[in-house]
Amino acid sequence: MSTYVRYGHHSWSALLIVLCMALLCCVSESRVNRGKAGGFVQTKGTNFVLNGSPFLFNGFNAYWMMNVATVPRQRIKVTNVLQDAANVGLSVCRTWAFADGGDKALQISPGAYNEHVFQGLDFVVSEARKYGIRLILSFVNNFKDFGGRLQYIDWAKKAGVPISSDDDFYTNPIVKEYYKNHVQRIITRVNTITGIAYRDDTTIMAWELMNEPRCQADYSGRTVNGWIQEMASFVKSLDRHHLLEVGMEGFYGDTMPERKQINPGYQVGTDFITNNLVSEIDFATIHAYPDQWLSGQNEDSQMEFMQRWMWSHYEDSRVILKKPLVIAEFGKSSNDPEYNINKRDSYIDAVYRNIYMMANTGGTVGGGLVWQLMADGMGSFSDGYQIILSKSPSTSSIISEQSHSMRTLSHLLRIRSQNVRLGKDHRQWQNQNLKSLVSNLVEVIK
Repeated sequence: MSTYVRYGHHSWSALLIVLCMALLCCVSESRVNRGKAGGFVQTKGTNFVLNGSPFLFNGFNAYWMMNVATVPRQRIKVTNVLQDAANVGLSVCRTWAFADGGDKALQISPGAYNEHVFQGLDFVVSEARKYGIRLILSFVNNFKDFGGRLQYIDWAKKAGVPISSDDDFYTNPIVKEYYKNHVQRIITRVNTITGIAYRDDTTIMAWELMNEPRCQADYSGRTVNGWIQEMASFVKSLDRHHLLEVGMEGFYGDTMPERKQINPGYQVGTDFITNNLVSEIDFATIHAYPDQWLSGQNEDSQMEFMQRWMWSHYEDSRVILKKPLVIAEFGKSSNDPEYNINKRDSYIDAVYRNIYMMANTGGTVGGGLVWQLMADGMGSFSDGYQIILSKSPSTSSIISEQSHSMRTLSHLLRIRSQNVRLGKDHRQWQNQNLKSLVSNLVEVIK
């Protein structure tokens, strides 16, 4: 039996009511979507997204958190820094998920772990979750601090493995197996405080393969690239939810010889282009330390280098890599002979201005992570770059302003994105209902 729409006042009113109800359903659904919290940070093209909306951030480094949290009475320092960071709008923290050998070791020897230290890392993750701060967790250090890849080489030597140089870390099958075992232990760890497996925890924004990989045996970047390809595939085989990055400083290699002139006069065995083109790598990173890399040059020269360094990598990330970029380390050391707080503030502010301009004009740059925040009474961890927010009102103000700017920009981009989606949905809804209305009118005419 066919059903016909009858031409009359009540029939048209009923149709209008149905149409209004459909519109209200669409609006209600969009409100529910906008209200969602949590979720994994993802990438879409050259941008970070969270629950489908643009995600921009201001963040910080605090490598020491697990080490300090190992001692329960010292955990208040972790809490204080996370609370102070949240108060100035910082929403991403990069920290170490390694301590290989030595004092307070997480990994005592290959495959052997100190549960007490692991629970310190559990505390860091759970506290970050409490204060709404997402984490980037690094798996190993290039340097000897906290063990690093040199500790892996030492373990292999003691086990009778033939080792020719420290750079065998990237090629020796046994050493690579040590590393994979550690990666698996971290990713599959179930937090003793929250009960959530690390690979299922949205508090974690990303994994990092290594802090500042370098390779003296091969300056082209090819050796490191082979290692990145293998390890990135391994990480993704364990965890498809979280983002992954290399941990690079940004040095150029042989892929684009003309870009090597952007380097601060030398190479370190990585290639910013090819290393980040690995398909399993989700976003690129750079570090910016002209005070170290160009220590013999004046402030103006160092600032000019910083500008070239940031904008070159921004363009390459946007055009060649087509992936987001994070300025993952930058700061100003108080150990510099001519240091003063104004110079530090000026440098941080200059980096922030560049980050904002890049994010505002072409996307790609998702945020920056200043090096580094500490709590009061942590002199043994000081490296000259430490910032204690409660004792640095001018720096704290600059950080807070950047957080506000990035949050506001993220909100504006989110509204723009939602308007585009709602506009598209509305047009589709109009077209669908217009077709339905025409079909019904045809039936009336019949």
